[in-house]
Amino acid sequence: MNDDDIHPLLALLKKQVQSLEAPWMENMVRAKQKKRDPFKVLVSCILSLRTQDKTTGEASERLFRLAPDIRSMAKLPLSRIEKAIYPVGFYRVKAQQIRELCSTIISRYGSTVPDDLDVLLTLRGVGRKTANLVLTLGYKKPGICVDTHVHRITNRWGYVKTKTPEKTEFALRKKLPRQYWLDINGLLVTFGQNICRPLSPLCSQCSIALFCDREGVTTSR
Repeated sequence: MNDDDIHPLLALLKKQVQSLEAPWMENMVRAKQKKRDPFKVLVSCILSLRTQDKTTGEASERLFRLAPDIRSMAKLPLSRIEKAIYPVGFYRVKAQQIRELCSTIISRYGSTVPDDLDVLLTLRGVGRKTANLVLTLGYKKPGICVDTHVHRITNRWGYVKTKTPEKTEFALRKKLPRQYWLDINGLLVTFGQNICRPLSPLCSQCSIALFCDREGVTTSR
């Protein structure tokens, strides 16, 4: 695709994903538009790593019913956190990470999740994907959250040519118009889960097939 194609491509994509099931975290934020909660975004993103979206949503809801804010979360026994978030992947490790994050944020940042990328990256268990998602979904600040869907799809389009999600993030920071930074992850996760799947994507149902270079696609439907 040509770089300038990104504008009509994303306009068409926004229309198509309106009829598709959005990721749980996107729906959570939309339901709380008037009061975004960076802490819940942070915790849910920790839980989502190597875990299916449905499992992440159910675990997050169980945990937040027990502890809706950082101070109440910090008071939960580790065993209760583990029980609430099971069966997310590596639930024992994640329970410990959540407890440590609560302690650090309360003691160092006055119970407020940092809204700076570099500071977020100093927190144990917080990588670039999580940090960027806290910025975009939690604070509605510019960031580019690149997960496997964003990495795969932007390379499939031919918009970037990168080998890892981290390199994709830096490539997108250089060329993706800033007006799309907040929305790119939600759009492509929804699109990737429903249409532009890793194997045998549904190209016949794709509204932006005209722009796509289909890099790496050997089989489609």
